Amino acid sequence: MTRLRGATRKTFAALSVRNYRLYFTGQVVSVSGTWMQMVAQTYLILFRLHGTGVDVAIATGLQFLPLLLFGPFGGLIADRLDKRKVLYATQTTAAVLALALGILVLTHSVRLWEVFALATLLGVVNLFDNPARQTFVSEMVGLDLLPNAVSLNSVLMNSARVIGPAVGGVLILTLGVSTCFMVNAASYIAVIIALSSMRAHELYSKPGVVRAKGQVREGLRYVWHTPDLRSPLLSVAIVGIFAFNFTVTLPLLAKFTFHGGAGLYSAFLAAMGAGAVLGGLFTAHRSSPSTRLLAVIGVLFGAMILAVALAPSRTTAILLLVPMGAASIAFIATNNATLQLRADPSMRGRVMSLNAIAFLGSTPIGAPLLGYISDVSSPRVSLVVGGVATLVASVPLFVLAARQRLARTATSVNDLAVVADPESNVLALPLVDPAASPGVRRTS
Repeated sequence: MTRLRGATRKTFAALSVRNYRLYFTGQVVSVSGTWMQMVAQTYLILFRLHGTGVDVAIATGLQFLPLLLFGPFGGLIADRLDKRKVLYATQTTAAVLALALGILVLTHSVRLWEVFALATLLGVVNLFDNPARQTFVSEMVGLDLLPNAVSLNSVLMNSARVIGPAVGGVLILTLGVSTCFMVNAASYIAVIIALSSMRAHELYSKPGVVRAKGQVREGLRYVWHTPDLRSPLLSVAIVGIFAFNFTVTLPLLAKFTFHGGAGLYSAFLAAMGAGAVLGGLFTAHRSSPSTRLLAVIGVLFGAMILAVALAPSRTTAILLLVPMGAASIAFIATNNATLQLRADPSMRGRVMSLNAIAFLGSTPIGAPLLGYISDVSSPRVSLVVGGVATLVASVPLFVLAARQRLARTATSVNDLAVVADPESNVLALPLVDPAASPGVRRTS
C-alpha cells in the first residue's frame, strides 16, 4: 500500500501545485468540448453536407494552416507577452467561433464554405494559443515538475478524447449536431475561470523577451544549429504529416472500410483516447524523457498504426486502437518534454512554436494528402503510409541518441582525466563525500 501511494504521488506530482490544478480542471472541461466539436464537425461535413474525405481533410487542415505559415511569429508573441493574458484572449475568441458555427447549424443555414471559413479563423486562434499554452505549463510548475506536468497534460487531452466523442455521439443522436457546438462554446468558460483564479505570485514567470529585429530568424537559427532540437523536430514533422491525421483517417475507416457511422467513429476515438490515457500515465510516472526513449516509442507507434491498418474487423480495430493510442501520446509527451527541457528559456516559445508547426502545422499538408490517398485507394492504405513514415522517422532519433551517449561518455572520461592529472592546475570536483566538503578545491 505504501508503494502504491508513493507511485500515485509520483505520477500526479504536478497536481500538488495549486495553479496547475486549477488549469488542469478547466482544461478537462474545455478540451472535452473541443473533441465534441471535432466529432460534430466531421459528422456535419460527411452526413449533413454530404462531403467527401477531401472535404473533411480540408476543414481539418485549415485549422492549422496559419500555424504552418506563421508559426514562429506565434511563438515569438508567447516569448514576449504575458502568457496568461494571451490565453484569456485566445480562449474567448475560440468560444465565439464555436457559438457562431452552432447558430449556423441550428438555423439550418450552414454551408460548407462557412465551415471552412470558421476553421480558418480557429486556425488563427491556434497560432497564438498553442505556443502560449505549452510554455505556460513550465511557468505553473517549474522545470523540475515539467516532464510530469506535460505527461499529465497528455492524459488530460486524451481523457477528453474519451469524454468528448462519447458525449458528442449521444448529443448528435438525441439533441442534434448543433448542440455540440453550443456546449463547446460554453466549455471555454471553465478555462477562463481557472486562469482568473490563479495566484500570480506563485507563477515561475520571467520577463518577456524585449522586442528587437530578427527574433524570428534568431529562433530558426538557434534550432537549426542545435542537433538535440533539430533532429526531434524533423522526425516529428514526418510523423505529423503522414501519421497524426487521425481526425481524417479514422472517420473514413469507420465509414468506408467498416461501413459504420458516427457511433463507430466515436468508438474509435474513445478506444484511442483510453489507450492514450494509459500511455500518458505511464509517461507521467516515468518522468525521464530521452531521445532514445522517444525513438523506441516511435517504433512501437509505427508498428501499431500498421496493425490497425490491417485489422480484419471493427472489433479488432477498436482493440488495437488502445495500444496505438498509448504509443501516440507517449510519443507526443516525451517529445514535448524533451524539447522544453533542452531549449533555452528565452527561446522556449519559439522552439515550441516550431514543434507545433512540425506536429500540427503540417496538418494542411498531411490531411488533404491522406484524404486523397483514402479516396483513390482506401483508408487502410493511408494508415499504412503513416505507419511506415513513423518507423522511418525513428531512425534519425536512434542516431542522435547514439551520438548523445558517445558525447556523455567522452565528457565523463575527460572529467576523470582532469581530476586524476596532478599537473592539470584547474578546478576539479573533490572525490569525497560532498556533505563533508561542500566546496570546490584546486588540485596542484
